[in-house]
Amino acid sequence: MILRSLKTSCFCRIRFWQKLFTLVQDSFYNFLMILGAKKETSLCLVFSYILLLNCSSLSVPKFDSEKAFAELNGQCQIGPRYPNSPGHDRCRKYLLDKLSGYTNLVKIQDFTYRDEALQKDLKLTNLIASFYPEKKERVLLCAHWDTRPFADQDPDSSLRSKPILGANDGASGVAILLEIARIISQRKSQWGVDLIFFDGEDWGPESDLDKFCLGSKYFAKNKGNYQPQIGILLDMVGGKNLQLYKEAHSFIYAQDVLNLVWERAKKLGFTCFKDSIQYFVYDDHIPLLEAGIPCIDLIDFDYPWYHTVSDTPAKCSPQSLQIIGDLLVDILYHPFELTPSPGKKE
Repeated sequence: MILRSLKTSCFCRIRFWQKLFTLVQDSFYNFLMILGAKKETSLCLVFSYILLLNCSSLSVPKFDSEKAFAELNGQCQIGPRYPNSPGHDRCRKYLLDKLSGYTNLVKIQDFTYRDEALQKDLKLTNLIASFYPEKKERVLLCAHWDTRPFADQDPDSSLRSKPILGANDGASGVAILLEIARIISQRKSQWGVDLIFFDGEDWGPESDLDKFCLGSKYFAKNKGNYQPQIGILLDMVGGKNLQLYKEAHSFIYAQDVLNLVWERAKKLGFTCFKDSIQYFVYDDHIPLLEAGIPCIDLIDFDYPWYHTVSDTPAKCSPQSLQIIGDLLVDILYHPFELTPSPGKKE
C-alpha cells in the first residue's frame, strides 16, 4: 500500500511538471510569434532556450581528491621546504611549473627578510596565480607553501631541531589550491579568482610573532588597490578526522565570510564544521585582515602532529581534501551575497 501510494504521488508530480513545462514553452513560443518571428525561427529559439536552461543547471565541476592528494605527496617527496633550503628552491620551481600550466597570469613576488638574531637573509617568494582578470568581483584563496625548519612540538626532545615534512602543515592547503587551479582553468567560475601561495609563514620561534607570516605581511603591505570580496585561508586542512571550529579572529573581523562558509558546509552536509568558536590563531589571515581584506582561517588546530616530524602523508586523508575542495568549488561556482564586514583588524 505504501509503495503504491508513492508511485501515484510520483506520477502526479511528473504530470504536474510536464504540464508546467509545456505551459512555459507555449507561452514563450506565443511571445515570439507576437514579436513577428516566423514559426520555424520561433521553434528554433524555443529549443535553444530549453538547451540553455539545461546547460545552466548542470552540476558544478568535480573536485578530484586523488589528484589533490597526489599534489600533497609531490610536495612531500621534495622533502622539507623551509626558506633557504634546497627543498625550498625545488618546491618553488614545482609550484611555478604547475601554476604556469593553468594560467599565464602568475606573479612572482620575490623579497628578502633579514633575521637579525641569526644574522641571516631569507630569500622568500609569494606566488600569485590569477584567473579571469576581467571579473571585478574576486575571491582570494590562499595557503602557505613553506615548512617549519624545526619540530619544536615533537614529544621526542632529540628530534626538535629537525625540520618537519609538513604534509598537513603546508602541503595540504597548497594541494587543494593546485586542484582548484586545474578546475577553474578548464571552466570559468562565477567569480574572478586569485590563488596566493605565501612563503615564510612558519619561520620563527613561537615566542616571536614578528617572524611568522612573513609572506602575507609582505603581500598586505604591497597589495595596492587589490580588494577581493572574500578571502579564505587554508592551513592544516588535510589531516584524518578533520574537525574545523570557527577561528576567533575570523569570527570577530570577517563574520560574514565565516557565515557564508559555514552555511555552505551545512548545505553540503559536512559535519566536521563545528558551530563553536575555538582559538585565537595567529596565521596568514591576520595581515590580510589588518589590510582590510575580509579573510577567514580554515584550520584544524587540534591536529595531533602539529610541528612534529610525524606530520607525514600517512596522517592525511584524501577525504579531508575532498571536503574542503567541494566546499570551495561550491562557493566559486554559485553566487553569494555578503553583509558588510565589521571592519578591518587594528
